[in-house]
Amino acid sequence: MVNLDLYRVFYTVAKSGSLTKAAEELYISQPAVSRSIKQLETQLGVTLFTRTHRGMQLSANGGKLIFNEVEKALNLLGDAENRISEMKTSATGTIRIGASDTIFEYFLADKIVEFHERFPAVKFELLADFTPDTIEKLKAEKCDVAFVNLPIESDSELNLYGNCMRLNDIFIASEKFAELKNEGVTLETLKKYPLILMEGNTVSRKSLDNFFQSVGLEMTPSIEVGSWDLMKRLVTRGMGIGVIPREYVTQRLEEGTLFEVKTDVALPVRSVGMLLPKHKPTSYALHAFTEAFRKEY
Repeated sequence: MVNLDLYRVFYTVAKSGSLTKAAEELYISQPAVSRSIKQLETQLGVTLFTRTHRGMQLSANGGKLIFNEVEKALNLLGDAENRISEMKTSATGTIRIGASDTIFEYFLADKIVEFHERFPAVKFELLADFTPDTIEKLKAEKCDVAFVNLPIESDSELNLYGNCMRLNDIFIASEKFAELKNEGVTLETLKKYPLILMEGNTVSRKSLDNFFQSVGLEMTPSIEVGSWDLMKRLVTRGMGIGVIPREYVTQRLEEGTLFEVKTDVALPVRSVGMLLPKHKPTSYALHAFTEAFRKEY
């Protein structure tokens, strides 16, 4: 059986012309180098080197006969190792991401662009839907990773990484309701105003309803919407008071087209979480993309 280590020692001695230099390059002792050369000579039945005042020289009828072939073989092995290494550390293929339109816009868009700049060969397939439907797509293997609004029920098939992005729900209004700019508006006071809330099947609405129930209030919306963008438009036109994560309305607050209604009781903080299947192999591309989110968790 071919012992590659012996040939690597032989090649290193031949290239350096010195047992001492070869030992330093290979991080082994000089006696270990000498033993390896003798073992290979015994195995091949020829003398591979001759000692001269210039150091170790390849023998005419031994070392010189095999040097070129050994060099080619080691180079081929090195190329093969490099290709395998590149395969493990180069992201290719397609990553299918499930999330809501809002999570894509306010949380994932910049991160996808940054990842694409690092790994331009990776393609993305973006599947926009509400959190419950996104979870079903992940379990049906229609997407590779999902980013969802929390809280959600635990699932034995999925790994959850929470707190990828904090969401601070706030009440918002337009100048039509300027009287609400006073500090410490009570929730009871807001019941008297038209409320614009997300649809009842959304995670954000369920979380809000649970909070209202916990403080003994029943808040009935005048309008239910299916997107945050529509809510912002209706609130801006004075149709009512909305509830939205501050992170999704920062620009309008800074512009002054909307203002935050500061209540005596703050709404609970929520977050965006990442879901991955528990028992599905992870490609290098997917691992590299999700690594930052796992670290944040």
